[in-house]
Amino acid sequence: MINEKGEILSFQLTQGNKSDISMVQSLTQSIWGKLFGDRGYISLALFQELLERNIQLITKIINNMKNKLMDLTDKFLLRKRAIIETVNDQLKNISQIEHTRHRSPANFLINLLSGLIAYCFQEKKPCLKIPNRALVVC
Repeated sequence: MINEKGEILSFQLTQGNKSDISMVQSLTQSIWGKLFGDRGYISLALFQELLERNIQLITKIINNMKNKLMDLTDKFLLRKRAIIETVNDQLKNISQIEHTRHRSPANFLINLLSGLIAYCFQEKKPCLKIPNRALVVC
């Protein structure tokens, strides 16, 4: 999860076959505001649970869903959700967290954490030019 400034708020390692929805509860423990996600986060139960905790989940709709009214700024910000893919690309290529031949689990974790720390110290991170907004992109 990142904020509008491109800063990492939280992350979680999971297996590739685990659903993204199962991670949202633990990732959103200490945030509030708007949470923008892709179609993989569409769940009425998740939406209601987050709404009770003052987090508004905003996703695109899928083909068989009814169209809901959406604020124009939310619609614009939803299109900017691709910024998380830019952050993921920088983590993989610039911070070099993607490595296939670790010799030990400790080496894997050290490589991952050092890449995340290196990203945090970058002077120019991908960000949105939005003043005074509380939003999170996942």
